[in-house]
Amino acid sequence: MARRRTVINFAGQMTIPFEEFGNAHPIPAPGESADTANDNPATRVINYISFGSGSSGNCCYVGTRHGGFLIDAGVNAEEVTDGLKANGVKLEQVKGILLTHDHSDHVKYAYTLLRTNKHMRLFCTNRVLNGLLRRHGISKRIKDYHVPIFKEIPFRLAGTEITAFDVPHDGTDNMGFSVNYDNRNFVIATDLGAVTERARYYMSRATYLVIEANYDLQMLLYGPYPEYLKARIRTERGHLDNTDTAAFLKEIWSTELKYVFLCHLSKDNNTPTKALRAVREALESRGVTIGDGEETLHDRQADMQLIALPRFEPTRWYVFRP
Repeated sequence: MARRRTVINFAGQMTIPFEEFGNAHPIPAPGESADTANDNPATRVINYISFGSGSSGNCCYVGTRHGGFLIDAGVNAEEVTDGLKANGVKLEQVKGILLTHDHSDHVKYAYTLLRTNKHMRLFCTNRVLNGLLRRHGISKRIKDYHVPIFKEIPFRLAGTEITAFDVPHDGTDNMGFSVNYDNRNFVIATDLGAVTERARYYMSRATYLVIEANYDLQMLLYGPYPEYLKARIRTERGHLDNTDTAAFLKEIWSTELKYVFLCHLSKDNNTPTKALRAVREALESRGVTIGDGEETLHDRQADMQLIALPRFEPTRWYVFRP
């Protein structure tokens, strides 16, 4: 008697559009560049600009010759739009917004940007989207722009391969992003209270790393915050302090790491000087020479560039060459 075949019907089930919207490409094999056919360094640059970093608002742009995307949307939409245009980026080139988590300083202007640029999409997990709708008075129409992503499952956008990875924080389904392009990795991990094994895996492979250095421990302990808030900040689901960040960078540094941007510095419990000094001293104790990211002769001779991202102002337009 012949066995009866079982037919599984997937009709009506959600599909996952891992390919880039409007320009689908397969994910390249490990070690394969998205631009293997193009050996011209001028066309292989990665562009980066931060529009603000801290509890007042977070947003940055990462781009290639294929276009780009925003990571978080907590800075005024007009400032972001004007900043991109000033650097020659048309809004049509911005494919979407990636969200690290659902706190207001990371999502406040997401819907404003999406509804005025209807070609853009919102890339986040379903849990982040649900947390965003639950926590904030954002229109439910934002769901029309949503593309679900999943941690540690790569997807393609603007010619890059992006992998979200888990980080510990007290938002909903918090994540960092590793962006691979031309065999180089741009990695961002903001708002995390500890470096987990999986976060370490991606961050230790970075060529360009944006990492939190939120507070100076002495400033926090003797500062104006109430005790419950101090305790929350110091937990593994809170924020990293300068010495934790410095020790981690000292441990993982390799010659592959070219730029480190210290992000999300506290207005009340840190200063750029303190954060930069802690990291610089830790790395110099390993014999690493540190530049300031200004492309001076000294910087060009340094092993690595170290920059503290400003809280309210945009950075200069960074061009990372192969």
